[in-house]
Amino acid sequence: MRLTKIVASISDLRCDVDFIKSLVSAGMNVARINTAHISTDSGQLIVNNIRKVSNKIALLIDTKGPEIRTHKLDQDLVVKEGDQICVSGKFQRSEGNQLLVNYENLQDELGPGNKILIDDGDIELTVVEKGECLVCRVENEGVIKNNKSVNLPGISITLPSISEKDRQFILFAIENDLDFIAHSFVRNKDDVIAVQKILDERNSPIKIIAKIENLDGVNNIDEILDHAYGIMIARGDLGIEIPAEKLPSVQRNLIQKAVQRKKPVIVATQMLHSMIEHPRPTRAEVNDVANAVFSRTDAIMLSGETAYGKYPAEAIRMMARIAEEIEASHDKRNDITIPPVENEIPAYLAEAAIKASLELPAKAIVATTTTGRTSRYLAAYRGERPVFAKCHSMHVVREMALSYGVFPSYLEIKKNKFKIEKAAITSLINSGNLEKDDLIIYVGGRFGEDAGATFMEISTVSNFKVD
Repeated sequence: MRLTKIVASISDLRCDVDFIKSLVSAGMNVARINTAHISTDSGQLIVNNIRKVSNKIALLIDTKGPEIRTHKLDQDLVVKEGDQICVSGKFQRSEGNQLLVNYENLQDELGPGNKILIDDGDIELTVVEKGECLVCRVENEGVIKNNKSVNLPGISITLPSISEKDRQFILFAIENDLDFIAHSFVRNKDDVIAVQKILDERNSPIKIIAKIENLDGVNNIDEILDHAYGIMIARGDLGIEIPAEKLPSVQRNLIQKAVQRKKPVIVATQMLHSMIEHPRPTRAEVNDVANAVFSRTDAIMLSGETAYGKYPAEAIRMMARIAEEIEASHDKRNDITIPPVENEIPAYLAEAAIKASLELPAKAIVATTTTGRTSRYLAAYRGERPVFAKCHSMHVVREMALSYGVFPSYLEIKKNKFKIEKAAITSLINSGNLEKDDLIIYVGGRFGEDAGATFMEISTVSNFKVD
């Protein structure tokens, strides 16, 4: 059973029910909706069709976040190495050698020697003079187009965390009872808190995934993890904001920090990019996916490969095969040491259960959970056996779709805790996941959701007195 989860992007241009079914059959666990190029109406179509397929598919909506783009450019601007152009956030429009961006205070933030990267870094500018605009030298030839990304490596900008469009889609997510909001360009804890405030005002249980895609996000990862449910390592902009050679070690460090904090982590961007056009990935892409799995990420993500690529289901199947192969190697060299547990019984029991599953011939770990905390803790210790999580709400079932090695399903809560234990194991027998001679490790609680897990039992299935 594949333990690493797969997130697949779905666009409004291709979201019919049969297509979504094909992605689920291929191995999609979480559907991502990118709000950058859609309206709430087209987003509604995607949500409706996903829910027609299954109520177990987790839905993650991706906001645009605070970003700078080229603005009001009626005609493409062709530039050559050595050209000089003027860049400002205060021009009326882009014309001639004047380039307008949608950030009015740009010239206040930069000075001579700073770099401006346009269109995912395809064009590099160096600031040579600062005045009413930024006079910049073009470092390589290319074509500057309208509404393209503008990155400022090493510069902290003061854009508001939530744009008006972001707010609309956050409210859309609340109204449609979605599961995750991946907020873009998170720089610090305040960016997470701003989204959480909107959710709290409406009593929404939606969880926030902080997208780490700039240097501020990397430097402030500890405080971000204090407030976010999990993180996404969005390597597109991150690979522009920091030197390319530093990206592998930054990625690994971010994964380790998230796992140590028992928070889900997603590795994203261009993982199988060539499969947008081709039926097979490059060897480098295979190794990229493998490296993320070796590093113990919870989930790996596809973007254009499934949103508009020619081979969407094939890309998911390829990603699944790579993950399964790497997991089967049981390579311990990349295991992550989690700090000792202090005064937290569910975490202590989770660690003990994983250790027991490695030393005993256990078939699986079974956990019942109201909030998902016990299952997330079990995921953090990265065992080799599946964790069958019996969740008492469908929201938690879908949240577990981002947790490593957790296979969630719904179980109605019962007042008698012993009946919950019996019902959980009986349902797993009925679904073919367990047999009566299997040795299992059961983790549960007897004192309500606030107490979390309070005990662990190890025995064969038949000893649990199942029906």
